[in-house]
Amino acid sequence: MKLARSREAGDRERLLTGIIDLCEAGQASGEPTHPDIQALLNSIFMTLVVEAERDIRHRLSERLADADWAPSALINIMALDEIDIARPIIARSPVLQDHDLIRLLVQATLEHQIEIARRPRLPGAVVEAIISRDEPAVLTALASNETAEISPDAMGRLVGRSREVVALRSPLARHPKLSSDLAEQLYLLVGRALRDALASRFHLDPAKMQAAVNDALRAAHRGENDDEVGPVEQDEDREEMERSLIEKLDSAGQLRPGYLLRVLREGRLQLFVMALARLGKFESAQIRRAIDSGRPELLALACSAVGIDRSVFPTILEHVRQLNGGRPGGGEEGVRRAASAFGPFTPDIAGMAFRQAVGQV
Repeated sequence: MKLARSREAGDRERLLTGIIDLCEAGQASGEPTHPDIQALLNSIFMTLVVEAERDIRHRLSERLADADWAPSALINIMALDEIDIARPIIARSPVLQDHDLIRLLVQATLEHQIEIARRPRLPGAVVEAIISRDEPAVLTALASNETAEISPDAMGRLVGRSREVVALRSPLARHPKLSSDLAEQLYLLVGRALRDALASRFHLDPAKMQAAVNDALRAAHRGENDDEVGPVEQDEDREEMERSLIEKLDSAGQLRPGYLLRVLREGRLQLFVMALARLGKFESAQIRRAIDSGRPELLALACSAVGIDRSVFPTILEHVRQLNGGRPGGGEEGVRRAASAFGPFTPDIAGMAFRQAVGQV
């Protein structure tokens, strides 16, 4: 009662912890909780959690993520909290049902949707809902989830979508539920390394597949690609062409900060990486580490170093996350941290800070 009357955060956390201990002890005894007591516990949890500070909610989410006795209403509210708090709940809570996850896909942020797509043993109904929403970053996270209940039809639609969403190709090529027929379709879209892996895994006829690739290339050159044959990606040649393009633009004085947003809108993440590296005199590997991290402030420092305005950065970050499976992470808190990368200091200092910080990732 003393803890309940206290307004101190520490006392509230001790009260929550004590109630959780009681609930866990009750579960261990095997005796069902009386409905009146359960209703009272639900009310207490909801009152305390809604008023709890962020750090307490974060620790509570880890504690309740595996609890099958946790109140459904509480778990659903925590699943809508900021992503660092919601992540363990979305990933592990046995309380979340199919309809809860589908509702979250509609109500929650892109980062929440990506976490849903990564949830182990994701049910088929939720998989269908993700595919129907057709969000590239969420589809890419789903393609990387090897335990999800992806039906042959759903896998076929993912392979078909990979014609436009390049990020889907690599995880799909490695997915255990990829069939031989779909592997042949995917073979026409991927680069040399993934083609070799597909040919080895599915015992594809090299001569037949090379002929199909050649036909696709000829069709592409004639502008005859249709829904049956997508653009062929050739890793080494494509990278060299993009590097040459960046060098020519830079030599001609046409490589400017505005180009970065343009290529992101076109879905060309690798070109963005190369252009940002060239503009800031960074290594492409440094930019790649920044966008694959959980710290969007690193990308913000690189953008600040090349003269990107603070007001433009949230749009750049959103596009990068969509094209890069939700990374860099950090949620809305990361966006707030990133704002500090835009002064008050010069672009040169931002560049120095970026090189130092990314070396520690």
